[in-house]
Amino acid sequence: MLLKFTLLSALLLAPSVSNAFVVQNNRNFATRQHASVLSVASLLDETFSPPDTMGVGEISEQACADAASKMKRVKVPVPEYVSDDGEVGISYVHWPAAKSASSKKTLPILLVHGFDSSCLEYRRLGPKLAELGIDTYAVDLLGWGYSQLDSVNSFSADAKVDALKGFWEVVGDNQPVSVAGASLGGAASIIFAADNPDIVKGCVFIDAQGFTDGVGPMAFLPKFLAEAGVNVLKTEKLRSSANQMSYYDPETFATDDALKVGRMHCLRDGWNEALVSFMTSGGFSPSKKVPLIEAPSLILWGRQDTILDLDFAQKFLDTLPDGQIQWVEECGHVPHLEQPEFTAEAINTFLRSDKFVTEEPEDMDNLIVTNANGNVPTTVVVGGLGAAAIAAAAVISSSM
Repeated sequence: MLLKFTLLSALLLAPSVSNAFVVQNNRNFATRQHASVLSVASLLDETFSPPDTMGVGEISEQACADAASKMKRVKVPVPEYVSDDGEVGISYVHWPAAKSASSKKTLPILLVHGFDSSCLEYRRLGPKLAELGIDTYAVDLLGWGYSQLDSVNSFSADAKVDALKGFWEVVGDNQPVSVAGASLGGAASIIFAADNPDIVKGCVFIDAQGFTDGVGPMAFLPKFLAEAGVNVLKTEKLRSSANQMSYYDPETFATDDALKVGRMHCLRDGWNEALVSFMTSGGFSPSKKVPLIEAPSLILWGRQDTILDLDFAQKFLDTLPDGQIQWVEECGHVPHLEQPEFTAEAINTFLRSDKFVTEEPEDMDNLIVTNANGNVPTTVVVGGLGAAAIAAAAVISSSM
């Protein structure tokens, strides 16, 4: 019997204790920011090559090629249970904010993809957020996308969250960040947000699942059966089925290009072992963390999502201390791919609300947006084509 439970992917939440941010002068900010840039540059993996979008049957979508060309990988700190040398390589794409887009300062945004996906999932949303004046980062979770796969001891849920935290420590200089999420990447963000309220100051939930824990029967399979199931997960037939399930308008969006983009990272050496490590570790357990989120939260939900029950959107609203819903009409499970313009505008409106920003003074050279504790806010969004893939896991595991 199919387990609807594993059709779900988690959405990212972010705690924000302080709702109002104050714009103030800080003449040390430029120096600090410069030092952070230098630190990131020194930790870049110079051996990393961005994915070749012409190498897997030639992907024609320009947005994918543009995003792939911007991809970098940086070494981030992690506990030794994750890696013996205390660091792993995390890949990401950065779309800098357009400086003339708005007269208001807003939080940067960090986009976290769904189950067994990559930061290329945000190839359409990322540029649109940047055009609206939001500094935008999309990051690969450890073991997925184009992150480091060799010399890593664990790709568990805990390891993924620890690597996500390490990424923001290096790239974001631990500035306060607003997190958002869709699909299983949301689970990582929920935990990251709940455990780091001093950093996470806002949330966006995109068709996310935060109320079902674990990965279902896959967690209890013998390793050889888990390996067999994982091999099926990267087949074109199964990935195509997942694509069809994800969209309200599959004829337009569930294309060969979409299949190639979503599958390309699965062909990397070490992908199988990394996914088996995650599945047999038990997966994420975000449900108890959701009510701990104190940050203002936006729930974005595709009205025609057939992967997640629409009741989950209301459950987020009922559980979060400070949440609001925005339905996305004529849209399935992935608004950031199917309705990127609407999604970007909704996020922009939310992050520029009086919960987060004030008008900027004229002297912009020495400004920093801070919260009441003097910390710099940022925003993270997590997306999720992942639920469709985890649905595939359910099909595999429940049929064995």
